[in-house]
Amino acid sequence: MPDTPATRAIAATGISHRVVTTEPAGSAEESAAMQGIPLEALLRTIVVRRGEDDYVFVLVPGGRRFDWPKVRAHLGVKRLSLPDADEALAATGYERGAITPFGASRAWPVVIDASVVSRDRVAIGGGAHGVNVHLAPADLIAALDAAVVDVTEPE
Repeated sequence: MPDTPATRAIAATGISHRVVTTEPAGSAEESAAMQGIPLEALLRTIVVRRGEDDYVFVLVPGGRRFDWPKVRAHLGVKRLSLPDADEALAATGYERGAITPFGASRAWPVVIDASVVSRDRVAIGGGAHGVNVHLAPADLIAALDAAVVDVTEPE
């Protein structure tokens, strides 16, 4: 099993999960296919800057797109932005494409799109390219103390 801060953090929670490794994928569709899951079960972690040294992890399922007005309304802010790759690495401890709330260098708040609640299993990044963790959405939400909010729209 790959040893990353994320896989160690997930194991420490005691929740039921499975680590799935693949070759690094070129797209969300390719990653989902390699993992044998529907695209909608694949969660991307987007780091959003609320202010100086203030970030939020937003978990967005494949096939859906981040909705800026919905996220701003939930967070009660007028302005949000995306950090560049270096800033995201400094804020999370992970490089782009491998960012996950599990094992991040700081425990930023987590928002998960409400569309994932009805799924049996979801996949979230495992802290390295080609490393994913499959788990039940309820366990993911509880482990991360995530806010469940409608923050996306279909692509």
